[in-house]
Amino acid sequence: MVSEQTNTHIIILAAGKGSRMKSTIPKVMHKLAGEPLLAHVLRASATIPRAKKTVVIGEGKDLITAFFQKSPLAEDISFVIQAEQLGTAHAVQIATADIDEDSRVLVLYGDVPLIDPITIREMLNVLESCSLGVLTMEVFDPFGYGRILRDQDGNIEGIVEQKDATPDQEKILEVNTGVMAIKGAKLRRWLSKIEKNNVQGEYYLTDLVSLARRDKEEIRSIRPQSVEEIEGVNNRLQLATLERRYQLKLAEKLCLGGTSLADPSRFDQRGELIAGCDTFIDVNCVFEGTVQLGSGVHIGPNCSIKDTTIADQAIVLANSVIEQSSIGSGAVVGPFARLRAGTDLAENSKVGNFVETKKTAVGKSSKINHLSYVGDAHLGDNVNIGAGTITCNYDGDKKHATQVEDNVFIGSNSTLVAPVRLSKGAFIAAGSTITKTVGDHTLGIGRAKQRNISSWTSPAKKAQED
Repeated sequence: MVSEQTNTHIIILAAGKGSRMKSTIPKVMHKLAGEPLLAHVLRASATIPRAKKTVVIGEGKDLITAFFQKSPLAEDISFVIQAEQLGTAHAVQIATADIDEDSRVLVLYGDVPLIDPITIREMLNVLESCSLGVLTMEVFDPFGYGRILRDQDGNIEGIVEQKDATPDQEKILEVNTGVMAIKGAKLRRWLSKIEKNNVQGEYYLTDLVSLARRDKEEIRSIRPQSVEEIEGVNNRLQLATLERRYQLKLAEKLCLGGTSLADPSRFDQRGELIAGCDTFIDVNCVFEGTVQLGSGVHIGPNCSIKDTTIADQAIVLANSVIEQSSIGSGAVVGPFARLRAGTDLAENSKVGNFVETKKTAVGKSSKINHLSYVGDAHLGDNVNIGAGTITCNYDGDKKHATQVEDNVFIGSNSTLVAPVRLSKGAFIAAGSTITKTVGDHTLGIGRAKQRNISSWTSPAKKAQED
C-alpha cells in the first residue's frame, strides 16, 4: 500500500486544443454529469492524501484557471502552461521541472474523466515493486489507441501509436490507456532521452516503456475496473456516449440502494444524490448539486431538482422545478410548480400547479393550490391561499416581507402589498388588495366600488352601427 507519507506527484495533462469538439470552450471544460471533464479527474486525484498535483494547460488556459480558482477541488493544485503542443513527454517535462527524485509520479489525462480512485491507488502501489507501471486493457475495437508490444515471455517491451503501427501491430487488442506511474528518479533520466522521431514529430511519453526496457527495468501492467475508466473524449458524440454510460452506472447504483427508477436510461444526476428506500423517480428527471430524498418519496416525470432536501413521503408531481429548497414530510408540490431558492415547506403542506415561491416558509398543512406567486413571505399553519393570489414584495428598490399567521384564509385573486401582516384567523375577501394589517379573526376587504352602467355599447359594436 502507498503510505499517506509517500511523496506523490500527480500530473494531469489538459493542454490539448480539442479541435474535434468544434468549440470555443477548451475540451477539458466540456461537462460530463454537470461538471467539467477536468473536475472529475481532480476529484479522483484528491483521494490521495497530500499528493502534489500539477495540471498542464494550454488552449483556453485563462478560462480553466478562472473556473478552478473558485473551486475547492483546486485548493492544492498548481497550473503550468505548455505554450507549444510538442507532445505528452514534453508536457510531463514541464510539469516536473522541480521533481523530487524520491517521488512517485502518476500521469493522468484531463479528457479521460472516469478514472477510478481504486485504479489510481493500484497504479501507485505497483511502484513498490517496479519502476514503471502502465494501465492497459484489452478492447474489442482498438482503433486510435497505442498498442502494447510484448515479447515471447509476455513482458512489455514497447508501445506503438496507431499512426506508427504496422498492419500486424494494428491487430493487437491490448491497448495503452496513457495512464502511467513512474519513479521520480527514473522519470527525470528517461525524459531527457526521448526523441521526436515519429510521424507526428512529437515527444511521446510512451517512449518511456522502451527506455525502461533498454535499462532492463521491470514494467508492470495494471487493468482498470471498467472500460469507462479509459474512455477519452475527442468529440461531442463521444462525450454524449460517455454521459449515457456514466448516468446508467449512477442509475444502477441508485436502484441497488433501494430506489425505483421508471427508466434508468432516462435519468440524469449532475452532482450528489442521496435517496432513502422505496422512493420512486419517474422519467426525465434531472438532479443537480446536492439533493437528498427521504424514504417513500415520489418524484413525477420531467422534474428538475437542485440543491434541495425532500423528506419522507413527500410528493413532487410532474414538470416541477425546485432549487435550494426544503420540502417536509408528506408535502405535495406541483404539477408545474416552481420553488425558488429559500422555499421551506413544512409537513403536509401543498404548493400546487402554476405556483411560484421564493424565500418563503409555508407552515404545516398550509396550501397554495394554484396560480399564485408568494415571495419573501412567512405562512403559519393551516393557511389557505386562493387562486391568483400574489405578494407584491418588491417596490422597485427593496424587497419587503409578508407575514401570514395561523389559520388565515385568503380568497382568490387577492393582492398582498408588502410589508403587511395578516393576523391569526384573518379572512381576506376574494379580489381584495390588502395594504394594511388585518387583525385576529378579522375580515379584510379591499375592493373598488362596483358600478353598473346601463345602456352601454362596446366600441366595436358602436363602430359597426356607424
